[in-house]
Amino acid sequence: MTTKTAYDATSNIEAHLVMHQLQQAGINARIEGEYLQGGVGVLPAAGNVRVIVDERDLQEARAVIADWEAGGLN
Repeated sequence: MTTKTAYDATSNIEAHLVMHQLQQAGINARIEGEYLQGGVGVLPAAGNVRVIVDERDLQEARAVIADWEAGGLN
């Protein structure tokens, strides 16, 4: 199955919050780049930590994330 980035996180904590929101909505999600945060200074500071979903779930995942960002989900 092809995967896509649903969310570019600014930190591991933010990525986990988003991933858990997606999982609560029944969307299988995982984090990529979680362990790259230690390389900031050598690696670019942004775009390293991403929440990944199956391509077929991308649209629904982005809707869940938008609702979460608007304060609609806890």
